[in-house]
Amino acid sequence: MIALPSNDEMYQALLDKNSQYEGVFIVGVKTTGIFCRPTCSARKPKYENVEFFGSTKEALTSGYRACKVCRPMKTYQSHPDWLVPLLKLVEEHPDKKWKDFEFTQLGFSPSRVRRYFKKTHGITFQAYLRMSRINNAFLKIKEGQTVTQSAFEQGYESLSGFSETFKNMTGFSPGTQGQIITVNRIPTPLGPMMIGVTDEGLCLLEFTDRKMIETQIEVLKKRTKSEMVTGKHPMIDKVSVQLNEYFEGKRKNFDIPLVVPGTEFQQKVWDALVKIPFGVTRSYKQQADVVGDVKAVRAVARANGENRISIIIPCHRIIGSDGSIVGYGGGVHRKQWLLKHEFENN
Repeated sequence: MIALPSNDEMYQALLDKNSQYEGVFIVGVKTTGIFCRPTCSARKPKYENVEFFGSTKEALTSGYRACKVCRPMKTYQSHPDWLVPLLKLVEEHPDKKWKDFEFTQLGFSPSRVRRYFKKTHGITFQAYLRMSRINNAFLKIKEGQTVTQSAFEQGYESLSGFSETFKNMTGFSPGTQGQIITVNRIPTPLGPMMIGVTDEGLCLLEFTDRKMIETQIEVLKKRTKSEMVTGKHPMIDKVSVQLNEYFEGKRKNFDIPLVVPGTEFQQKVWDALVKIPFGVTRSYKQQADVVGDVKAVRAVARANGENRISIIIPCHRIIGSDGSIVGYGGGVHRKQWLLKHEFENN
């Protein structure tokens, strides 16, 4: 079993509200009897008044109760309860153009909805709805629906307005050859992940606070000649189900088609990663030997870092020659958690 980080390190993460430690530890506050996430926004306790646990179960067993501010019993950054009814309404009426006064009439604060989407998705709720409509239209057109029919089904009053919006978002006109990567965010026990899919398969799965994620996205768009549009897709649902099974300890292997554009060497490295069994680790040197060039340790490490599909292409299973847990774009402590999870469920 891999131990938790030091108390000093975890306390500093608590002070910094560092999201890279989500899922790595839970903090119990002795003076209040509650336990919190590392990212809790409540006033921070003194060092001598906290103790750390590896799971909510351990905190509960020790007599602590869940914090009502950060709600540690819920998956990190899953949709808050107050927003769920609105999202259900939007899903039931995908072609409707919602106005702020309608939100107010339904009991929702437009400014609160706007702030949540800006913080969580980086776009306004209205932009999210527009992207979703365009994505739905693109999928329908690919299925054989006419551009005109698709435009009016998505609530557009004119074909020209639909075509202009479609082209502004995707870079190509509806009905012409083009590629869209459907993106969204999915909650996990280790924090939210950005997922990107095409009809062919999964092409992006990264923690949203991963360093250099913007660069990864730009490389992916360039190599696939695609634009990214927020929306829903059956492939996202499939990946979400299998990821949940993995985190629950019920799945060791994934059955997901992958889209991994890259150099021949990168694809060789990524293919070798997929073949590392659940619960098994390799050193960078061993991995270099597997891909056929024992001297290419640095190149292997670089290709590992350029992997755009975390967990499913398990670059977290590569460790230092001395057994040290190093080099993970999503944060070393997530890598520690993933390895611990696999060792305990193997």
